[in-house]
Amino acid sequence: MATGEYLGNQLLVAMPSLADPNFSHSVTLICEHNQRGALGLVINRPLEMRMSEVLDQLALPTEDARLRGMPVLAGGPVQRDRGFVLHRPGPRRWESTMQVSDTLHVTTSRDVLASMAQGDGPEQAVIALGYAGWEAGQLDEELLQNAWLTVPCDDALIFELPFEQRWHAAARLLGVELSRISTQAGRA
Repeated sequence: MATGEYLGNQLLVAMPSLADPNFSHSVTLICEHNQRGALGLVINRPLEMRMSEVLDQLALPTEDARLRGMPVLAGGPVQRDRGFVLHRPGPRRWESTMQVSDTLHVTTSRDVLASMAQGDGPEQAVIALGYAGWEAGQLDEELLQNAWLTVPCDDALIFELPFEQRWHAAARLLGVELSRISTQAGRA
């Protein structure tokens, strides 16, 4: 990619031909992309884990049943023990927060989870364990190989749509119907 043409706040939609089990049928929010590489969070792969397990491990008690029952996502194959909270910006700032856009932040510090447990955290949040990472030039090469569609992020897709609908819905943001695309990759 040319200098300055980075994909922050874009969604990567796995093409039907992408066979990597970590990314097949996935939607990944690119949180950071620069000359050193890219970092993203897969937003449509719930784990068999609820927030109650995360909060219990961190000794963060809460009576909020909605929070305790919130699913945890598999954010990617790298550092699966590292937590990420994708959230709307709030009235306060938490440690270790990266701004993805004006409407999306990612926080990796415990203080945001403590705020959520106390009832004064971000109103909308998604929790993920692990992340997707690409070395310099790697994501660019995958894009050239037609492994991904890129589409500007739509926050409603992250916070309002059921996980199982996100892959098709993200592609539809471009007017693409994934069920009509061949699983055979090729280049003209």
